[in-house]
Amino acid sequence: MHYALDENYFRGYEWWLMKEAKKRNPNITLMGLPWSFPGWLGKGFNWPYVNLQLTAYYVVTWIVGAKHYHDLDIDYIGIWNERAFDINYIKVLRRMLNYQGLQQVKIIASDNLWEPISASMLLDSELLKVIDVIGAHYPGTRTVKDARLTEKKLWSSEDFSTLNSDVGAGCWGRILNQNYINGYMTATIAWNLVASYYEQLPYGRCGLMTAQEPWSGHYVVEAPIWISAHTTQFTQPGWYYLKTVGHLEKGGSYVALTDGLGNLTIIVETMSHKHSMCIRPLLPYFNVSQQFATFILKGSFSEIPELQVWYTKLGKPSERFLFKQLDSLWLLDSGGSFTLELREDELFTLTTLTTGSKGSYLLPPKSQPFPSVYKDDFNVDYPFFSEAPNFADQTGVFEYFMNIEDPGEHRFTLRQVLNQRPITWAADAFNTISIIGDYKWSNLTVKCDVYLETPEKGGVFIAGRVNKGGILIRSARGVFFWIFANGTYRVTGDLAGWIIYTSGHADVTAKKWYTLTLTINGRFSSGTLNGKPLWKNVSVNFPKNGWAAIGTHSFEFAQFDNFRVEAIH
Repeated sequence: MHYALDENYFRGYEWWLMKEAKKRNPNITLMGLPWSFPGWLGKGFNWPYVNLQLTAYYVVTWIVGAKHYHDLDIDYIGIWNERAFDINYIKVLRRMLNYQGLQQVKIIASDNLWEPISASMLLDSELLKVIDVIGAHYPGTRTVKDARLTEKKLWSSEDFSTLNSDVGAGCWGRILNQNYINGYMTATIAWNLVASYYEQLPYGRCGLMTAQEPWSGHYVVEAPIWISAHTTQFTQPGWYYLKTVGHLEKGGSYVALTDGLGNLTIIVETMSHKHSMCIRPLLPYFNVSQQFATFILKGSFSEIPELQVWYTKLGKPSERFLFKQLDSLWLLDSGGSFTLELREDELFTLTTLTTGSKGSYLLPPKSQPFPSVYKDDFNVDYPFFSEAPNFADQTGVFEYFMNIEDPGEHRFTLRQVLNQRPITWAADAFNTISIIGDYKWSNLTVKCDVYLETPEKGGVFIAGRVNKGGILIRSARGVFFWIFANGTYRVTGDLAGWIIYTSGHADVTAKKWYTLTLTINGRFSSGTLNGKPLWKNVSVNFPKNGWAAIGTHSFEFAQFDNFRVEAIH
């Protein structure tokens, strides 16, 4: 909801993603968690708990809209990602959900550390009642006593966040087991699902797989996907961990799960310290060495005749296997016992389920750099997504827009639509900015038609060599060419506008289209306004490369059209 009373259930990619997930697994769990909130909820404060009813209304309408417009049932709703919770807000949210007939939607809190949420729940019986799951982020496989005393489900509700190399795969394999063994956590959620953003942004390639080239279609099914399969193909939400789980004598760990209907899945991992370090927290040293482990099946499990075996070995390409099916184990002659030889950096799944399969896929298109000549006129009658392809908004929101009153060439544009700063999660910039292109670009020409909507105060820019994004966007350097509705222009070496290369007067006013061109070549740059030189041979020494970008001076409406970039290699 960009503005008060502004309800639109077709923005962004998340609706599409949830529906695609449901096509593949109709039973998949859906959760919602606000990272930031629209600014208008804060009534001038960077705080979502100014009006508890209003914030709860905002969250509940999203859940209701998910069902109404997309037939999606949201199963869990969170509070505020890695930020403060408000006890009264959580209670108000529960009451409002119930009032809307959403008793089945469960509340998870607080998506931060185990404390102070666990202690708060022990001290407040109503709070204890309304929270269904305690979710902690990056718990390092450990929980705390207070959390256990609540007797609630404990989840690692955000984890992994590690480069999806074999070390990332090792991290994922280790914590999938040990979050339960050490910390009694019965769910582990990886941030993030697919690395589909420019690799040089913070946390590049920290997804379970990589698909960061929409222009080529190239993608990589990385090792963490197959690590996941060792658990997810042979268990389901609703299965139970057995209590007889733990660490192996010479390093590594094992868990066992059952559906309570006779099925059994055992997952064994021997990830070494060196090859399983996650990005956080620090991992105390431990040793893993070759060993034999004997498992004995008792009770009703003693009658299991056969276990399927799936195997992964991380490390040297020559001996590397990802999710390979081995010969099954026959247990009838052995009195329900079997012995595995375990070496380091291995993963075994032993299971009664015969449904495991290593999916195959056609060879993806080969990797290509971002096209060196790229243009977009935004002329899309009925866009499938609200945002234009390849543009990555770092602050603000850039959406396809239709000018009803402009029958001419600027009927379809890209518009920055936020008119106030959001209640931020991280350090958003004070300007809006969307980046595009290849981070390696150095010499390039960016050309774009721009339209200021705010008289006197408005400002827009085009830029090249933008060197930062994400949580670091405030300190982005580059070459930024600004024009302002008060009839001035400026060239700066940073987004914040502290480093001024040159400035002056320009024949510019609001509510009129202008064409800006920015050329950067080696150590020099120049700019034109409507094809006429406005400034030239301005010296730019840093940075040497980066993305192209468009944006506005503040949270203001502005439009962009006929974007074109040409990079000279």
